[in-house]
Amino acid sequence: MQTHFRPEQLDSPQMRESESILRTCVHCGFCTATCPTYLLLGDEADSPRGRIYLIKDMLESGKPATAPVVKHVDRCLSCLSCMTTCPSGVHYMHLVDHARAHIEQTWKRPLADRLVRALIAAVLPYRDRFRLALRASALARPFAGVIARVPGVGRRLSAMLALAPVRLPEADNDAAGRRVIPAIGERRGRVALLGGCAQPVLDPGINAATIRLLTRNGIEVVLAEEGCCGALVHHMGRESQAHTLARQTIDAWTREIDGDGLDAIIVTASGCGTTIKDYGFMFRDDPEWAGKAARVSALAKDITEYLTALKIDWQPGTRGLSVAYHSACSMQHGQQIRDEPKNLLRKAGFTVKDVPEGHICCGSAGAYNMLQPEIAQQLRDRKIGNIRKTGAGIVATGNIGCMTQIGQGFTVAGETVPVVHTVELLDWANGGPRPAALSALPENEASGRTPAPA
Repeated sequence: MQTHFRPEQLDSPQMRESESILRTCVHCGFCTATCPTYLLLGDEADSPRGRIYLIKDMLESGKPATAPVVKHVDRCLSCLSCMTTCPSGVHYMHLVDHARAHIEQTWKRPLADRLVRALIAAVLPYRDRFRLALRASALARPFAGVIARVPGVGRRLSAMLALAPVRLPEADNDAAGRRVIPAIGERRGRVALLGGCAQPVLDPGINAATIRLLTRNGIEVVLAEEGCCGALVHHMGRESQAHTLARQTIDAWTREIDGDGLDAIIVTASGCGTTIKDYGFMFRDDPEWAGKAARVSALAKDITEYLTALKIDWQPGTRGLSVAYHSACSMQHGQQIRDEPKNLLRKAGFTVKDVPEGHICCGSAGAYNMLQPEIAQQLRDRKIGNIRKTGAGIVATGNIGCMTQIGQGFTVAGETVPVVHTVELLDWANGGPRPAALSALPENEASGRTPAPA
């Protein structure tokens, strides 16, 4: 693609990077075949190719964002399916991130939009605030119908209430107050585990299962209490807040790296993993932070990446249990991790079913299901329909956002289908407890043991 940036514009590192990305696009349109919003809406402006043209025009002109550009960039899920499909290697993620930051700096959103975005950014990345907000949602739930009719914000506030769990799970008391959880037996490695922001509130059992599985297999686990990684607000274009949160996270892990050392930084939320692995790029032009950020990115691994390299003895109790594996977009497209989770589940004795249209997003996408609830719901229902086709009684995935989105879809449909994190099943297959979400299944089905013949 030809570009026409003025020389003074290219003094900006961000603009130089975006110009380089734009030049790699050859207009082939392969991306349109796998773009969820294009498949649903059929509008070229809601395809990666269409958005690239809009972003190019906005950045080249040097003018503030316009309403049409904001509309179509906001509709992008950042699922990155286009990057997997693109034969030219267009790094769409960095381009759309730059566009979103430019929009935040130059476009004044309507008041209702600003309020909703400010609420999300002020609550979700902060564990205590998020927990308090979820408790408060119980008081608002009886008024959901009234709230949905509030002009400007009703649909989005209603979507937030629908996603909030009816009751919060109990916190993981085993790791409470402990900074280091020692390995059981001979120590084979030392890792830090991302605590995260939303995940430990919505499902503390995920990190609890991770700690059990790692320590049982000789890995010492460090809890650095780093907080939010910044991914959520980064993809909302809130660059300053994202970088502040990322710096806190980098600092916490750098102290461990420079102290007793780390073999890896384990991430159990793939959306966070994609951003953490990109810290080196995010801080590439910051002399103070570039080196530390690059070190952290180099150590970051999804839990399934790390487990693949460990020798683990799996127990036979789960053999034959059928599991539909939903690969989160941030896992398969953002981090290019596709086979590791499924291979681990198979080795652990599960029968793994691939979900049709597995490359298409479920509609969660960070805060997308709160900011674009209508599109998100269509994608969710499409995903639920495809999961049903597998015939599996359990869904496994590696991202808390997908778990919440898909779980809500089955609840709305009146179906009891457990949605669990991959690591919970792996922990169970290695001697850990049965995942709590499987309690709704009949005992023989949940255990994976075939009932005795009559």
